[in-house]
Amino acid sequence: MQKVGRLELTWVGKYEEDRFEPRILIEDKEKSYGDASSDNMLIHGDNLLALKALERDYTGKIRCIYIDPPYNTGNAFEHYDDDLEHSIWLNMLYKRIRILHSLLAENGTLWISIDSTEGHYLKVMCDEIFGRSNFVSDITYEKSNVTGLGQGGAIFNTGEKILVYKKNILELNEVLASEKLSKKTMQRYRKYIQSEGTKELVEEFESASNGLPVRIYKHTDYVIGDISLKQFESRESEIRAQYYEFFDTIYRTYVVQQENEFQNSLMSRMEKNSLYSVEYTPSRGRNGGKETTLFYHNGELCAWLKDTAFLEGRDVVKTTKLSNVWKNDDIPKADLGNEGGVAFPRSKKPEKLIERILLMATNEGDLVLDSFLGSGTTAAVAHKMSRKYIGIELGDHCYSLCKKRLDRVIDGKDSNGVTKQYNWQGGGGYHFYELAPSLLVKNDKLPIYQINPSYTFEMLCEAICKIEGFRYKPQDVFHGHSSEKRYIHITTEFINAGYIKSLSARLAEGQSLLIYGTKIQSDMVLPDNIEVKKIPKDLLEKCDFESEVQ
Repeated sequence: MQKVGRLELTWVGKYEEDRFEPRILIEDKEKSYGDASSDNMLIHGDNLLALKALERDYTGKIRCIYIDPPYNTGNAFEHYDDDLEHSIWLNMLYKRIRILHSLLAENGTLWISIDSTEGHYLKVMCDEIFGRSNFVSDITYEKSNVTGLGQGGAIFNTGEKILVYKKNILELNEVLASEKLSKKTMQRYRKYIQSEGTKELVEEFESASNGLPVRIYKHTDYVIGDISLKQFESRESEIRAQYYEFFDTIYRTYVVQQENEFQNSLMSRMEKNSLYSVEYTPSRGRNGGKETTLFYHNGELCAWLKDTAFLEGRDVVKTTKLSNVWKNDDIPKADLGNEGGVAFPRSKKPEKLIERILLMATNEGDLVLDSFLGSGTTAAVAHKMSRKYIGIELGDHCYSLCKKRLDRVIDGKDSNGVTKQYNWQGGGGYHFYELAPSLLVKNDKLPIYQINPSYTFEMLCEAICKIEGFRYKPQDVFHGHSSEKRYIHITTEFINAGYIKSLSARLAEGQSLLIYGTKIQSDMVLPDNIEVKKIPKDLLEKCDFESEVQ
């Protein structure tokens, strides 16, 4: 029996063909801010049309995309319609994520904040667009604590999801989670070597792996200290001062796995209730090829606190490898309401969260995109971290929130979030763009389309280039090109045989030309390498100039 079909999520309207007009972007130089040589972009307008406007120039160039779309929860959002019917919501995300996928670089990643209302459906949708093999992680981000949520319900919802997908090649930087040293960690790391005493060589032999010497020393007259955690609440500042004072020598011991024959062989030579050190050169691992000293106490290997922690002022900060659970205490949200100097109730993400994503997914100079920019957090953090960015936002808060926030960052007036961590003092800039109105509009009196009266000739040329997939770059008599051998020319003059002949003379051997015009002589015999199209007739066949965006 023949098996057909595939596993996919379906919904009403999924297979309806979109013929949206790819709009051009018009810079509002009065709203652009800071360094005019900056490549950063802030775009005001519907993000589907804006993403289509970016396709020609940015396909395959974005290193990291983060989006925080409406969750379709039915909650009252001031700026978004967050109570869309299920199929409409899925269709809205599907159209946009397909374009986001095309914009990603081969080593790029997409990060989507979502909650459990639609998160599982979104996962299946992204599996279809990216391929299940390109799914990276389903991160649980603890946005709040249970404390303070009140009573009612058996399970409190304190978390959100972050779905992560790669384009093709996964290249993430290692980032460690960090938090102020907790009492639980202190209970594991309480002992410290106050004095190593005198060491005596008790055995020396050659390593079987690399033939280099291994020296075992036994210590006498050593002193081991023990930090007391009694009455922790009343003595906390005193206890933390001790951890700062003895930071370099605080340790814990652990039992080595049986498979580690080398370490177990070493410890079999050691007496209990004693301190030993071993000097050797590992053949592989983190210290491969480096002369290394390990300590052993009471027959177990010592692990130093300093190897997984660092000092921040007089505080000891513990680091751990990231899991797919990002805890509330690990990503501080202190004064989140005031971050960036703008208010965005219930919707603002902390700068530390975006920082972690950008640290993992990008390097300095990489391009970051957020097409649901909200209050501008992604762009603000990218700016402080020396990443390039494109932010897209709909509604007046693109001016009142995003622009206001970025202007403060550029002026060095934003003291919140990750500002101090990156010693941010201001600088840089961005260009502010509006989506152009539709190229073609209906005539007020006749049932026909005409060129939008607000369009200049330059705007007309750029818009037609974008619709036809050409790069707008006026040069000589040509207005753009799609390759080294394919050009486009646009005119409002009358196109006749003589006009065609003059343009043909500008083409080199093997080159071809597409001509768009409003007035064209009929029954012309055209050379094989020239095609003529009429405005608006042939444009109307390319896309829908009245379609409603959802």
